[in-house]
Amino acid sequence: MKLFLPKYPSLLKALYPERISKVGNKSAIYLTFDDGPVPEVTPWVLDTLKKYNAKASFFCIGDNVRKYPDIFNRLLSDGHAIGNHTYNHLNGWNTSTSEYIENALKAEEIMNNTGKQPLNNKPETLNPELQTPNFKLFRPPYGRIKNSQARQIKKAGLKIVMWDVISGDYDREFSAEKCFQNIIKNATTGSTIVLHDSTKAWDNLKIILPKILEYYKEKGLEFRSLKDVL
Repeated sequence: MKLFLPKYPSLLKALYPERISKVGNKSAIYLTFDDGPVPEVTPWVLDTLKKYNAKASFFCIGDNVRKYPDIFNRLLSDGHAIGNHTYNHLNGWNTSTSEYIENALKAEEIMNNTGKQPLNNKPETLNPELQTPNFKLFRPPYGRIKNSQARQIKKAGLKIVMWDVISGDYDREFSAEKCFQNIIKNATTGSTIVLHDSTKAWDNLKIILPKILEYYKEKGLEFRSLKDVL
C-alpha cells in the first residue's frame, strides 16, 4: 500500500516554520485549490463557493491562466486569493534552481498581465482593484521544492504555502468518502486544505466540496482566503 499522509508532517513544520500551513484564525477554515483554472471544473467550483458565501485560494498554473483568461479574471472578480503554482507544474526536485525560478516568475508575469484585462473583452467590466494585481502566494507542485529554490522564491517576494491537510481528491484510487474523511478527521480551525480544480480530481471533488462546505458551515466556521496572510 502506498504511503499517503493527509496531515502535513509536524517535523516539516518545525524545520520550515516560515512556510505557511496553518493560519492563526480560530473561526475560519482555508480551502485551497491547485492546478486550475480549467473550464471543465473551475466555474463549477466558483458557483458552489458562491452559494455558501465562501472565499478560497486558487494556486494557478500559469499556462492555464494563459489559456483561460476569462476564468482567471472571474477568480479575481469573485474576491478569491490567487497563488502561483509555476507555469508548467514543475517538480522542484527534478528541476534546476534557475529553471524553476524562471518558470515561477513566468507564471507571475502572465497572471499580472492577465489580471489587468477586462472580462470578456469588455472594458466596463474591469474592476479597478485588478489593475495592479499582486500575486505573492506560491505553492510548489507536489510539495517538492529544494532549499535553494525556496530561498530564491522568498527573495522574489513570494510567500511559500504548503498545507495542513490534503484531501487526496486527485488520486483515483481514493473514493470520495475517503477524501472527505481525510479532511474532517484532520482539519481544525486555521487549517489550509488542499483540493484540486482539475479534471483528474473532478469525480471526487464534485461530491466532496458541497459536503465540506456544509460540514464546516454547521460548525459555525467561515471559509476565508489566504489574503489573511498577506
